[in-house]
Amino acid sequence: MSLSTRAIAGIAGVVVVGAASLGTGIYWANDAGKPRENVATMVVGTSTTTAAPFCYNDGKPLDEDYLTKCLSDIKQARKDAKLPKLDVRASDQIGVGVPKDLADKGWFALTNGGSNGQVPLAGGADGSVITGVTYSGSKSAGALMSSNDVTSVTVVSQDKKSQEYYAVWAFDLDNKSS
Repeated sequence: MSLSTRAIAGIAGVVVVGAASLGTGIYWANDAGKPRENVATMVVGTSTTTAAPFCYNDGKPLDEDYLTKCLSDIKQARKDAKLPKLDVRASDQIGVGVPKDLADKGWFALTNGGSNGQVPLAGGADGSVITGVTYSGSKSAGALMSSNDVTSVTVVSQDKKSQEYYAVWAFDLDNKSS
């Protein structure tokens, strides 16, 4: 049985496309295996999103000028709707996680919920720094949500001993009624 030229060309085309797909898949898998550095994770119900720190200086403390500029940049990104965002309902549970090396230094997380301004999501009741814990645990969203359309979440890595800041992440939660 002999194969026609058309059949051979078709088989060759499948092999070339398959090889290209395999090569792309291997490249993607290799790239996907590398974790993004210093990523924080926001969890709402069964949904998650991640973000690299908005403010970070290669593991060195953030000086006051850089931190001030960074917070201004976060405010602008929030205004431009460019922060990682998830939908949230009062019945949801929410939490946030940070990388282990920064958790070991210390961190806290706050939302702009409630009538008194900032509400702790992670850290002490007064927003104090916690160490060694990488996840805030799940908290009731109803107690953390703002009365506006959006609840802002700010996560900060701060050395508990030196009080120096190392990273700041920012997320937004779209408040949904049901």
